Amino acid sequence: MAILTIRTVGDPVLRTVCDDITVFDEALQELVADMLETMYEVNGVGLAGPQVGISKRIFTYGNIDGREGHVINPVIEVGDEPQEGGEGCLSVPGLSSDTPRKNWAKVTGVDMFGAPVEIEGEGLFARMLQHETDHLYGKMFIDRVVGDDKKRIMRAIRNANYDSVAASVQDERANSVSSGFGGAAFGGQRTNPSRGASFGSFGSFGQVK
Repeated sequence: MAILTIRTVGDPVLRTVCDDITVFDEALQELVADMLETMYEVNGVGLAGPQVGISKRIFTYGNIDGREGHVINPVIEVGDEPQEGGEGCLSVPGLSSDTPRKNWAKVTGVDMFGAPVEIEGEGLFARMLQHETDHLYGKMFIDRVVGDDKKRIMRAIRNANYDSVAASVQDERANSVSSGFGGAAFGGQRTNPSRGASFGSFGSFGQVK
């Protein structure tokens, strides 16, 4: 297994609508293992293909209610009841905000062997399903933020020193994780780190001011 480089806001792959996965082989199994390892290494609860430079419809999840897994070619269904809560993103280092979501969600798809998968949940798990599925359509949590929070987020990203903040986080990650990306068939990038630091995927940073 290997640690993958996480792409950050401004990278075009994060704004690309992903393609379905049609080949279920050992390279895909390796990708799933690498994505899970990377997600846990940075203390995330979910990780989508575009976040590691792979424009394919896949995400992994874990660290929520003891549940762990992956979904390929997911289709999402959400309920009507809203929920309140904050989000951040591994691909938007250092920023977070209240983000409107629905309180229940269900995703259907397949696993790395092509077998049917159906997962559902409420609260944080539902938020994760919506967050990760958004990535596969080129959307990010910053697109869901509204009102003054939206203005603060966008102002922070446009700030001249945000690129240096993001680069600093990338350097810190590169110096704190372990090996390189093994799933070259999917176009991932290798990094050469050593284990250590953790970064939350959402809700773990302070509110953006």
